[in-house]
Amino acid sequence: MASPLKPMLATLLLLAIAFPNCQAKSKPSLSGKQAIHHAIGRLAHDIELPERHKPKFQPGPWKEAHATFYEGGSGTFGIDAFFSFFPKFFFYPSQVIDDPVHLTKRPNPTSDMVFSLAKIPFNIARLLAKSRGACNYKDVAGQGYGMNTAALSSVLFKNGQACGACFEIKCADNPQWCKLGQPSLIVTATDHCPPNPSLPNDNGGWCNVPREHFDVAKPVFSQLAEYEAGIIPIQYRRVPCQKQGGIRFTILGNPWFYQVIVWNVGGAGDVVGVQVKGDDKLKWTQMERDWGTTWKTSAILLGESLSFRVSASDDRDSTSWHVTPKNWQFGQTYEGKNFK
Repeated sequence: MASPLKPMLATLLLLAIAFPNCQAKSKPSLSGKQAIHHAIGRLAHDIELPERHKPKFQPGPWKEAHATFYEGGSGTFGIDAFFSFFPKFFFYPSQVIDDPVHLTKRPNPTSDMVFSLAKIPFNIARLLAKSRGACNYKDVAGQGYGMNTAALSSVLFKNGQACGACFEIKCADNPQWCKLGQPSLIVTATDHCPPNPSLPNDNGGWCNVPREHFDVAKPVFSQLAEYEAGIIPIQYRRVPCQKQGGIRFTILGNPWFYQVIVWNVGGAGDVVGVQVKGDDKLKWTQMERDWGTTWKTSAILLGESLSFRVSASDDRDSTSWHVTPKNWQFGQTYEGKNFK
């Protein structure tokens, strides 16, 4: 549908020219030119300009990295995982604790059970990252991401900006371990693989800067290579994310502080900016990234039907108008428009 902006501005221009001295009794006189400027300013404030048309997100170039695996299912990213792993952490043999990748490796029954104080900071960080996920996805299976998820090293994770991005990965240059045919698969970034400065980059510190590294679930790793390999060279590239339905907005917080988890994002998949707008007092307001996929604001959102504008890393925007009713509730999830 054609925008009504041009015809309306033309009408205002004609009226201003035809009646240059027309004025309200309670206001000082305005010249015809001033009247046009005032009218255009008020009109531009009330009319939403159409979003810029941008090409769809396209696959990027192939790059080199490495991949390891962790044992466990989709619950590894859930809150219950912390409690399930907690006893194992404190009573792991020292040689297992020293291995930053395979924390769920079975202890050697003949070894002494050692409480390794030197490894506590790294392993706690590792457990916390795995317990909820640095992107704050509470249930990757329930949210449609399935088992094909990955924890990225800091270089790729980019302080949470990569959350939701999709990657195609495949085993490379390792005939001994790569599966025949070198199959590739798509994974979504849902977590951070923290660095371990106490170990060298090429011997245990797989996620140290500046390494580009993927840590995936064992079943996913096994689709690429034999799991006995432990670590494999891979090739990877960014690809578009294919999602069912619209972008989801889960609203948390309280009447004085608001958090919105933005997930199920198609296209580029990652989110670099979120704006929110109400249908009454709240104008377009830029939210701040709290952590991962969670965005925050102290602007008052209660009592208004909310619209959201999501900006992706490919410079495309998706605006979802009035995705919530006026009486929306904390803890509820609402569906908007996705990237095509």
